[in-house]
Amino acid sequence: MLDCLIKDARIVDGTGAPAENGDLGIRDGQIVARGRISEDAREVIRADGALATPGWIDIHTHYDGQVTWDDQIDPSASHGVTTVVMGNCGVGFAPVAPGGERELIELMEGVEDIPGTALYEGMPWGAWETFPEYLDFLASREYALDVGAQLAHGSLRNYVMGQRGRDQEKATPEDLARMAELVEEAMRAGAVGFSSNRTTGHRSIDGNPVPGTFAEEEELVALVEAMDRAGSGVFELIPASTVGNLEVLGGERFSLKEEFELIKRLGRACQRPVTFTTVQVPDNPTEWQDILAGSAEENAAGGNLRPQVASRPIGFVTSLDTYHMFQRRETYLKIADLPLAERVREMQKPEVKAAILKDADAPVSDVGAMANVHNLMRETAAFVIPVGDPVDYEPELSQVLGARALAEKRDVADVMYDFLISEGGCAYAILMGANYISGNHDAIHTMLLDPHTVTGLSDAGAHVNLIFDAVAPTYQLMHWVRDRTRGPRLPVEHIVHKQTNNNAVLYGMHDRGSLELGKRADLNLIDLDNLSLGALGVHRDLPAGGSRILQSASGYLATFVNGVRTRENDADTGARPGRLVRTNLA
Repeated sequence: MLDCLIKDARIVDGTGAPAENGDLGIRDGQIVARGRISEDAREVIRADGALATPGWIDIHTHYDGQVTWDDQIDPSASHGVTTVVMGNCGVGFAPVAPGGERELIELMEGVEDIPGTALYEGMPWGAWETFPEYLDFLASREYALDVGAQLAHGSLRNYVMGQRGRDQEKATPEDLARMAELVEEAMRAGAVGFSSNRTTGHRSIDGNPVPGTFAEEEELVALVEAMDRAGSGVFELIPASTVGNLEVLGGERFSLKEEFELIKRLGRACQRPVTFTTVQVPDNPTEWQDILAGSAEENAAGGNLRPQVASRPIGFVTSLDTYHMFQRRETYLKIADLPLAERVREMQKPEVKAAILKDADAPVSDVGAMANVHNLMRETAAFVIPVGDPVDYEPELSQVLGARALAEKRDVADVMYDFLISEGGCAYAILMGANYISGNHDAIHTMLLDPHTVTGLSDAGAHVNLIFDAVAPTYQLMHWVRDRTRGPRLPVEHIVHKQTNNNAVLYGMHDRGSLELGKRADLNLIDLDNLSLGALGVHRDLPAGGSRILQSASGYLATFVNGVRTRENDADTGARPGRLVRTNLA
């Protein structure tokens, strides 16, 4: 007898094969039957043509802290994600010397905008020191989805080299040997990869770049060779100049072209897959095309380079309850801690508005703190686009606030002020950063179609008050498959494949990612016609009262993890079948 029988679904199995109508049978956590099934089942779900897909696999998240206190792992769990990979961008929380958590917390807070107070209060510091011990701690917990952890270069270098590592000193032969030993140990313990950061834009709150940002090639080669000895793991990195030349921070040390040559050499130095952030930015508007072409050429010669791309523009959100251009104005700081409604009432007073518009900005004590983003918000105020209802996910650039200011013959700061206090202070606008230079999604379309790319970069669990791309798995079905009007759409089979089996194969998770017989019953049942995203909202549900932006989804009829239903009609069932994923144990 089957545990569960799903009848009359539109099956998109994750392999890229054409969709087909049929049934799915689940027993003991696996897909055991498919087609027209007559076997009895303890539970029968009538899909009535709803879309059946593998559960989404999100390979670029930052839940490294959240997984130690939370078991639901939202926002990912609410958007059909059944497996996440964390420890990206060279930042993580193991290994860590006893009492050495401050450096790692300040690093994560500065790089990924996760409140340090939440990390201090929420994480059980002292429960692990080594990376294998961190994995063992995670293995003792139960979740609404599966989690895989990567060893981060920043925490590794900090652990082995201490202040020398944080000061970006060259690793000694002894340092290299010790770091390589720990990389191999982590891979053999079940780490799914190793990550490194090379952009100077990623900094601790004290302003110092992530340890390893300027590591010599010799060091990187030693670490990927250690992965090779273990026969396991993906090498993930964010190259220098990926997000631009960063002249405001003194400039990057290497161009994107130089970085890609390094990536090719690292790929040749080992047999491990290499995945790296690839986006279109104003400083280098066409180099992403060279990277795609170069990766194809390298892979044709036996390499395994996988540019990691996003399914939407990477945008920065501004609102009165998150980050905005007035947040450091002296008058605003006097009312900043008022409840939102009271703050709005104060800001509606003409004298308060005049003072805030006139005020200077008070400096932020920590030079690397995300609070400094108010400078970016001020400089780019003319280019942000209001997030409407319904949301236009591919807006014309004519919708920017600067156009409104021009039409109304007002200063853009004046327009931004009124916008922020509209809708009771719940109005949101977004600065379309990477992947939107031409004012459309054509570059993203090309990236998603490329056979060598992998879909990622959601940053789920991070940038909690600035970026909300954790909803990307839901968004891409809505936008790319169903709703896009300003250019060609993409087949549902392709979008599903890129977010499931394609990512599973990259990370060696061969037990999941498709609805083939014998695979894990990680799957979604989706009402595609009515799939939608809710309004943005700030929730103060992190430890120590930390806030984050969340956006709900509607249309997930069911989500299964290892054959257990974790969500039903967009609601958490309370089931926690998710566990730590350890790949290629040796």
